[in-house]
Parts: sequence; structure tokens; C-alpha cells
Amino acid sequence: MKIFSFFAGIGFLDLGFEMAGFEIAYVNEINPSFLGGHQYSRTQMKLSQPEYGYDLCDVASLLESERVAKFRALLIDAKKDGSLVGFIAGPPCPDFSVGGKNKGSGGENGKLTETYIELICRYQPDFFLFENVKGLWSTTKHRLFYDRMRSRLEHNGYVIADSLINTLQYGVPQSRQRAIAIGVRSDLVSTKSGHNLTDRFSWDRNKLFPLDCISSYPWPKTNPFSENSVLDCPLDIPVNLTVQYWFDKNDVKNHPNGKHYFQPRAGLSKFLSIPEGDDGKKSYKRLHRWRYSPTACYGNNEVHLHPYQARRISVAESLAIQSLPPEFELSPEMSLTNMFKSIGNGVPVLAAKGIASSIYQFLSDPHKLDFSSSKIDPPRERLHQGGLHHQLPLFDLVS
Repeated sequence: MKIFSFFAGIGFLDLGFEMAGFEIAYVNEINPSFLGGHQYSRTQMKLSQPEYGYDLCDVASLLESERVAKFRALLIDAKKDGSLVGFIAGPPCPDFSVGGKNKGSGGENGKLTETYIELICRYQPDFFLFENVKGLWSTTKHRLFYDRMRSRLEHNGYVIADSLINTLQYGVPQSRQRAIAIGVRSDLVSTKSGHNLTDRFSWDRNKLFPLDCISSYPWPKTNPFSENSVLDCPLDIPVNLTVQYWFDKNDVKNHPNGKHYFQPRAGLSKFLSIPEGDDGKKSYKRLHRWRYSPTACYGNNEVHLHPYQARRISVAESLAIQSLPPEFELSPEMSLTNMFKSIGNGVPVLAAKGIASSIYQFLSDPHKLDFSSSKIDPPRERLHQGGLHHQLPLFDLVS
């Protein structure tokens, strides 16, 4: 199963799909720093580079007449061995965020969601994933826009399942709610049980923690801040959902990005006065070492402080909070602003892997897909083989 990834950032969603057994075939991103970070991290992890490389461009350009034939040729080539091809994306979301610009579908970022829907309708991948903020569902005007987009996809031949998830459910040490939609071409779905994908797609299969259980644990509230203090882990909490567990797991002190954090220019007294675990304000939130993090949002003047050090969290620590493996690193040549912005924009990897695994399991079930009608072979489990360790050049499909 091959993936064409759009708005890819530094590749968290891609990495989760790859861990679940998919092959990343094509990567699109408009920000050269983010795309370079994607490329650098894969090289450092010794992962093979995308078969069709990296495309530095505006997604909307893939709908322009001079590029349509070339992009369609890539999709045809990807399918020639019988592979299923899927699109995945989390279009930029500030215009739908409750705490963001709230311009909705009329905002510059909001329009990109509609562009992604148009890509799906135009090129007809076998399946797709769409990820966005909770506000797309919870705000009335945004929900109307989402429902229109969903109806359009259904009209263009897709059956859809959608859900609101919290990344805590997948073992991520961060409370982050996201709206997820999965679509499969209706001609691929077996009609034996009808075409209602929502009733047949298992959202819970790869979740590790029910939300009601998470909220029932005796999480610590706050503790007075004391630099380099020692605080024993409370009993009866899932330690692997805590910030400290992931800091230790990823050895953040010795991580290549462990020294990358913003130095305070002013306000050091605030760094010393905020209690450990006081994360109720919009900014200057201090994490608690024995609790999970609030939503990682580092690009909108939101400052997250280290639990027991008088500083902001580091890049290595923010990567751990996004459940990245310790081998993932960003180039020291990347600016701190772009590091934190791209990390905050990303889908936590364990959540991406859990959702991708559910998709893989659904697409691998011959009782749920009708392979005979589409003349394709059922997908087979594939082992990821690390291969090209060199960087591939960024390229333009037009050239």
C-alpha cells in the first residue's frame, strides 16, 4: 500500500503510516525548511527515501492543467504492481482552531482543506485520511463546511468513517483532540454488509487507553517549582503517559536536539514562580513530570516550561511529547522557530501509527474489500527495508 502525503511538514504522519506497514511514495510540502527537516530525519534514521521523491510546491498547483497529466502518471505508475494508493494529509488548521484565527473555510489556511478534498475527488485514490482540529467539528459554521466536504466526497464515490480522537488513547503523553476522517472508494468496499463504513471500521482496535479510564487516574495537580528537584512518581497512574517517562525513554539530555531551546531574554522571574503542573493559562504553561502534556502548540506565542528547570522545553523534549522515536532528529541548521512550529503542527507518531494500523487492517480484510471487482490483488504484509541513505534532491514535477 503506497502513500502520497500532502502538507507533510517534517513527516510525523508519514512515519506513523510507515510503522504500520505502508510505503511512503511521494511527499509534498510548501515550506522548504520543513521539507528539508523531513528529508534530514529520514536520512538520520536510515529510512529509504520516497520512491517519487519530495515535491516542494503549493498543493493547489497539482490541480493546474500543466501538472495534472504528470501527477496522474505518478499515480498510474504507483498502481502498476497492483498496489493500493492512498492520500494522507492534515491541512493547516489555524482557521478552524477555537484558539486560532477562526476564519474557517474563507481563511487562507482554511481554503487548503477544500483544495485537499478537490485533490481526492480529481485523482480518485483508493483510500484517504484527513486530519484536522476539533474546532472543525465543534464550531457550528466550521461543522457545516465539514459536512459539505463530506457530502462532496460521498458524491464522488467514497464511503467515509469519521471520529473525534484524543491522542492519549494511543499512548501519546499529550492531550490532543483531533477530527479524523477515513474514506475508501465505494467500488472497493464489499457490499456483503452494506456500504456504511462507520459501522464496519474499527476505531478502537488499536487504542491503548479508554478516555474515561485516563480521567479516573489520580494524576498530580501542581507542586511548588524547585529547580532540579526530585519528585517520586505517584502510585496507580499509567507511567508511560507521563512527560518524565518519555524524557527518560528518549534520553532527551543526550539527544542531538537536547540543547536546542529558546533562551529567556526577559521574564526569568516568571520561569521561577510558576508551579510545576500549572498549565491552565494560555501561555507560560509549566508541565508536570508525572502527568501528560497539554496540546503541543509552539508556534502561536504559547510557551511551555520544563517541569523542574527554569527554561522552556527543548526540541528533544517536544519531540518526546509528540511520541517520536529517540532516533528522530532535526538538523541543527534548521531555525529554532521552524523546529518548534513544525513539531507543534505534526500528528503525534503513536496516534498516526494506531490510526494507520486500523486502516491497514481494514484494507487487508478480504471480507471488507471486494478485490475481484477492482482487479487488484489483496495487499500483503510487507517488511520495510532501509535502503537509500543519501538525500534525494527536491524536485519539481513540471521539470
